[in-house]
Amino acid sequence: MTETTFTRRTTLAKFGGVVLAAAGGRALLAGEAEGGNRAVETGAVQCVLTPELTEGPYYIAGEKLRRDIRDGHPGTVLTLRLTVLNASTCKPIRGAAVDVWHADAAGNYSGFGPDTSSRTFLRGIQKTDKNGLAVFTTIYPGWYPGRAVHIHVKVHVGGSVVHTGQLFFPDALTQEVYKAAPYASRGNPSTTDAQDSIYVNGGRRGLLSLKKSGASYVGTIAMGVHK
Repeated sequence: MTETTFTRRTTLAKFGGVVLAAAGGRALLAGEAEGGNRAVETGAVQCVLTPELTEGPYYIAGEKLRRDIRDGHPGTVLTLRLTVLNASTCKPIRGAAVDVWHADAAGNYSGFGPDTSSRTFLRGIQKTDKNGLAVFTTIYPGWYPGRAVHIHVKVHVGGSVVHTGQLFFPDALTQEVYKAAPYASRGNPSTTDAQDSIYVNGGRRGLLSLKKSGASYVGTIAMGVHK
């Protein structure tokens, strides 16, 4: 598979994806971002926006509202914990619809490629809770030529798309995960993060923070949006 590169219209029209940083380098949780703008003004919290990234050619509208999006597809279990924040106040947004989709271990998207019988695997939507958190159970994504390992994401607030982006993975971790089945038979990705034409235009701020949990991983990130 190949993925079309982004256009000026899709990448520069809006901004989204926030990194929260505090003095001493400790990441702030959404619930700790007290005081909204006052916290930002005093330097206690910084909301750093990243450019939007292309949705790519594999988006399917109207995905299912569900937490577990695996549909039986094999791979290392990945729990995604995605927080949506108001970029103006750093406060969590409740009820935002977070829409994710990505390739399976073989590098295929549901609805595209050699098997189009399923249009649902590794796709889904979750609503954020009072802390702005949406949680998904999925697998570590596979790769395909020309792209680094990634997950696509859209955020909808009040019926409007307020952010379109992509989430990335550290190359070293990907190589470790890919030592096991079902990834090992394909080997490591042909494209690293630094070689990815989309990653180099803001993707570094879309890097998931990943922690191992038994045989699986938990990936977290906060995304700031303009309501």
